[in-house]
Amino acid sequence: MFHGSIPALVTPFNNYAVDCDAYKALIERQITSGSSALVPVGTTGESATLSHDEHREVVSLCVETAGGRVPVIAGCGSNSTAEAIGLVEHAKSVGADAALVVCPYYNRPDQDGLEAHFTAINDAVELPVILYNVPSRTMSDLLPETVGRLAKLPNIIGIKDATGDLARVTQHRLLAGDNFIQLSGDDPSALGHRAMGGKGAISVTANVAPELNAQMHKAASDENYALAREIELKLIGLHKDLFITASPGPTKYAMSKLGLCSTEVRSPITIPSPEACKIIDAALKLAGLGD
Repeated sequence: MFHGSIPALVTPFNNYAVDCDAYKALIERQITSGSSALVPVGTTGESATLSHDEHREVVSLCVETAGGRVPVIAGCGSNSTAEAIGLVEHAKSVGADAALVVCPYYNRPDQDGLEAHFTAINDAVELPVILYNVPSRTMSDLLPETVGRLAKLPNIIGIKDATGDLARVTQHRLLAGDNFIQLSGDDPSALGHRAMGGKGAISVTANVAPELNAQMHKAASDENYALAREIELKLIGLHKDLFITASPGPTKYAMSKLGLCSTEVRSPITIPSPEACKIIDAALKLAGLGD
């Protein structure tokens, strides 16, 4: 069900409020451009600074706008197990196709704690769950052995791995099996992740260059790696430079240059400096999206 280029959607703002019209337009652009699923309110969607009501509003709006044309994987992460369960319950109630659940952040659980967290979510809500491992943000690392045990639970169907460690694709295949859906969460290594056996990527770059990103993943699915590598040459600047300052500041700046949304972010994220913007402009040009 989940494969290819999947944008981790930004949440556009207008005078601090969620810009619903811009958000719906972004979703239409993604579907037209060949994105195979959508992720609202992940990290790139500034979930950390959305209120609970806004979080639910954005998930509902994404499901409603997509209208079943592509699956919706709702961001449902929290460092509180009870709160994560509540978000997964809401995602199911509005018709999301799956939940993306990040490892609990800040409280730094060990492997037993991580397993208990995801097991509780599996047991509480009958909705497919994609694990999200991003140690650089959470300070806890969901190890392959733990993933292998969690993969045996009926609702745990895959993982978004943002470690950039390509050896984990093979480890996960060995421990969780080939039916376990592996998605990259690291754009610069996503093509390598595909070559190792991954099925796609939950991507920041896809916000800015959805068509190119979808074409790259389609080429990888077709095992046309020569074409995939040629497309990747155009994307590599965005893969790297959309993180030149704290995300999603650079992504929103790039999207504003394309007339897609404002640069507005919520504190403590800031708009990139003029020097950083010049570097992002060069990445847009490399991708054929700027002057």
